[in-house]
Amino acid sequence: MNSAFKYVSTDEAGAITFFFGTVRNSTNSRNVEQLEYEAYDRMALKKMQEIADEACRRWNILRYVVVHRKGTLLTGEIAVLVAVATPHRADAYDASRYIIDTLKQTVPIWKKEYFDDGQVWVDAHP
Repeated sequence: MNSAFKYVSTDEAGAITFFFGTVRNSTNSRNVEQLEYEAYDRMALKKMQEIADEACRRWNILRYVVVHRKGTLLTGEIAVLVAVATPHRADAYDASRYIIDTLKQTVPIWKKEYFDDGQVWVDAHP
């Protein structure tokens, strides 16, 4: 993650926000052993770029990073990272929230949760 910080750092930025989405150990009182993420790569990358472009139109974003991992992840591991650098903190917070919320709603990434008593695909777009 140090490389993400170096990438978004700039002398013009008065604020840099980082959002780390991590694998939690439970869902609805069920113990989560691991998650598996799948994506339609080409479309996912296109949608993430569209989201970032829209965020740049709405806020004065100097630099950003958006990464969503695929494959099997264990509890505590980072699944998604959004980093945003702006001149002022309000824009950094607002842009970061917009990016992660819109990503979760629109990007074709699917999550399967593994429990000690089974597994289930989670609705990708509630």
